[in-house]
Amino acid sequence: MEVDKLIKMANQIGDFFEANPDEDDAKLEIAGHLKKFWNSVMIKSLVTHVQQHQGAGLHPKVLAAIQQHMQA
Repeated sequence: MEVDKLIKMANQIGDFFEANPDEDDAKLEIAGHLKKFWNSVMIKSLVTHVQQHQGAGLHPKVLAAIQQHMQA
């Protein structure tokens, strides 16, 4: 799957969790959602995008969630 599509989908998740006033909880929820509903190829592609392109185009909470909870 193209990374642009993954970014769009991840940003939709970020928009949904924007309503959560607790930043740390929102980041945990985003990471949990990705781990639960995305396959490993999708996650790896998004993590690689974050590592190689500093997460360009990603919702700030999605970027923070990946950086804090999904990178090795």
